[in-house]
Amino acid sequence: MDHNRRKFLRQTAGLTSGIALASISGNLFEDMLEQKKKIKNFGLQLWSVRDDMGKDPRGTLKQIASFGYKQIESFEGAKGMFWGMTNKEFKNYMDELGMTIVSSHCDMRKDFEKKAADASAIGMKYLMCPYVGPQKSIDEFKKYADEFNTKGEVCRKNGIRFGYHNHDYSFKEVDGQLPQDVMMKNTDPSLVDFEMDIYWVVTGGQDPQEWLKKYPSRFRACHVKDRIKNATEHDASCVLGEGSINFPKILKTAKSLGMEYYIVEHERWDNTTPVKAAEADAAYMKKIKI
Repeated sequence: MDHNRRKFLRQTAGLTSGIALASISGNLFEDMLEQKKKIKNFGLQLWSVRDDMGKDPRGTLKQIASFGYKQIESFEGAKGMFWGMTNKEFKNYMDELGMTIVSSHCDMRKDFEKKAADASAIGMKYLMCPYVGPQKSIDEFKKYADEFNTKGEVCRKNGIRFGYHNHDYSFKEVDGQLPQDVMMKNTDPSLVDFEMDIYWVVTGGQDPQEWLKKYPSRFRACHVKDRIKNATEHDASCVLGEGSINFPKILKTAKSLGMEYYIVEHERWDNTTPVKAAEADAAYMKKIKI
């Protein structure tokens, strides 16, 4: 074989290898981009499986973990935020399951300072007020905003945050104003965050994206809960991806405006069970790209 032919073969081999490596690198880069678009950690509000939790907290949490949930938002039921366990026992079990309790809904008017201290001791991020209910006047919502600020100060002293979770009533006018606006404008952003229940915003006849844009970085957590297509009922949640809410679009906007926690919630179970619905919702969350 002469010198020129050997040189040609070496150059050809190098070129082929370069093309192959470029192709592999390109595919790896694309895979990395796709993974970046996915929500790495998503949670479940335990209200979604409340009956199962009441019967077998540890067994239910183990099932939840097996579906791919990495975070938990609890609520204050008959057994408390930690389901009959101490705060540290609950955290240790979460550690065993590879999950984290990031938040809990709670009664803000009972033993709140102790709840804040207990939450802080195990690294929770939030205590949430889940509901204040419709009020007769807008001044009542202003009073709640003041109370939120007070509770936010308690949380700040304990190194955590306070938040309010909306329902649809706060998107219906009272005295010519929207209660949601009033509560957001009259709370101190350094003390109070908001958890957007996307389902209830839609049910209240509002656009979640517009509210996210109106109050950037105020909504730090959200409830990802779908609504049956063309539903007229008040309570019409369904398996994620089967309803009318465009979550990829909404959550992409949310992410760009400060959203940190994506928490699945399910409140109606047609032809399924709470645990099976939680499993189906997790499968959807694994595929969604924002």
